[in-house]
Amino acid sequence: MAVYDVIVVGGGHAGIEAAWAAAQTGARVGLVTSNPERIGLMPCNPAVGGPGKSQLVAEIVALGGLMGRLADATAIHTRVLNRSKGPAVQSLRVQVDRDAYALEAQRTLLAHPHIESVRAEVAALWLEGGRLRGVRAVDGRTFAARSVVVASGTFLSGVVWYGCQSRPAGRQGEPPARFLSQSLREAGHTLLRFKTGTPPRIRANSVNYAALEVVPADDPPGSFTGRPGPFAAARPTWQTRTTAATHRLIQENLHLSPLYGGDIEGIGPRYCPSIEDKVVRFADKETHLLFVEPDGLETSELYLQGFSSSLPPQLQEQMVRSLPGFEQAVIQRYAYAVEYDAMRSTELTPGLQSRKLPGLFTAGQLNGTSGYEEAAAQGLLAGLNAARYAMGLEEATLPRESGYIGVMIDDLVHRGTDEPYRMMTSRVELRLLCRADNADERLSERAADWGLQPRERLEEVRRKYARIEAELERLGSIRLEGVSALHYLRRPEATYSELIARIGPGELQTPEEAQQVEIRAKYAGYIERQLKLRERLAELESYRIPQNIAYASVPSLSREAVEKLSRLRPRTVAEASRVPGVRDSDLTALLIHLTKVPA
Repeated sequence: MAVYDVIVVGGGHAGIEAAWAAAQTGARVGLVTSNPERIGLMPCNPAVGGPGKSQLVAEIVALGGLMGRLADATAIHTRVLNRSKGPAVQSLRVQVDRDAYALEAQRTLLAHPHIESVRAEVAALWLEGGRLRGVRAVDGRTFAARSVVVASGTFLSGVVWYGCQSRPAGRQGEPPARFLSQSLREAGHTLLRFKTGTPPRIRANSVNYAALEVVPADDPPGSFTGRPGPFAAARPTWQTRTTAATHRLIQENLHLSPLYGGDIEGIGPRYCPSIEDKVVRFADKETHLLFVEPDGLETSELYLQGFSSSLPPQLQEQMVRSLPGFEQAVIQRYAYAVEYDAMRSTELTPGLQSRKLPGLFTAGQLNGTSGYEEAAAQGLLAGLNAARYAMGLEEATLPRESGYIGVMIDDLVHRGTDEPYRMMTSRVELRLLCRADNADERLSERAADWGLQPRERLEEVRRKYARIEAELERLGSIRLEGVSALHYLRRPEATYSELIARIGPGELQTPEEAQQVEIRAKYAGYIERQLKLRERLAELESYRIPQNIAYASVPSLSREAVEKLSRLRPRTVAEASRVPGVRDSDLTALLIHLTKVPA
């Protein structure tokens, strides 16, 4: 019988990061998948990043994870979105070679001396005396481990839909996880039913590119790690739009949609709707923008971003051919919807451990999120904590004010979600302090302390920010046109490159460091306001709540607050304030009680 410190179930983005993080701490990891050749496969869009998501990837990189590294190595097109807006919402999106990404993920993961690939379908959690011992495979094998990370994506009792026709599948062409849902229920977990979808893939040589709007790659290309890959600007992408004919086809055939026909019970993602949803919900819009993206350097397929659908294949043919440039298009793989089981995320700790079964950790779409980046970020934290649990160490957490990962985890475990959760910049209160460009400053010390990054990397980051601070001080000491060079740089028309052409360069070593100086100068007032907001939030965090508190005995606490706080057991008043249904009057009652009963 194989024995591991950590077993990771699933080789998608969450499973990859979970296995890597656990192995980086020294844990022996068994990565269990039904087909190791599918590790790292991108079942949906062949891209990493975008608004709210590139910030997650930057934090994954800072914490020693793989996603940004894999994306940069296999990039074929990069573009910074929201470039005309402030740095808090500027977001890198990296189009990757889909097949190359999976191969790079497999090569990197399986070369790690502490990761072993195991081919098996997990049937159940292995429990003895109410304690987690590992997992059981469908074929009867058992795999022992001190902790388990389940990162099953859309595979738990998965069903795919093409029109009103359905079949069991985790995604196109792959069988679902047939038995694990029942094992999770038996361990005390509540499962929800969610759904998501994917667009059709179009044969690349059947499209009239002259009718499309070209979107060139950035030059020079962007990257998550500071090291763009060799083909990062090799391919353009394109745009097209739906037409009145597209909308008419959809409206006349909604009865063929399993979602509108009532066949699909799962709740879909509000912020990534199908094309049917867009046409129905935004009936006043005459057209919807679509993005046409190559799946790779040598691929024969194009990905039609924004055109996910569960309508029947024969109707998809007509819908696609109603688009400008797609009049003769050939669909190589049809769009479909997938329904799957998901956990109630409020049953998890802030370290993504089950509150029902110690030693069990979950990550990714199983926790109710949508998107590669959200899954990968959870996988990293779950894998780290699974390893720490196996070693007898306390749970590692990322507080909300630490960045995007912290916000996402806090939202999931304290607020929960009744639809697939997507990370957005608007969810982050301190987004100007938690930019993608300063993720290393915020998280490198934690990464080093947790064993995810070498201490040498932390020292590099500290030297980098020492140079940035020194340059800001230098600019403050130089007079230019009656003001300091620092105040001069705050003028809207001023740039750092123009400034140093006049006053001479400092000690900065990279364009990224120069960008930091310019951001800190131009947004100093806004940054100061957010620092004060962080102090106010930290004050609420300082009020610790004893974990054995009897909420029913707290005077003036509402019945709803008693029920929810008793179930979720927040650690601080700040966490309690983010629980839906807890009112300001409840917080006041709780604070008064805590001043009388020491934490």
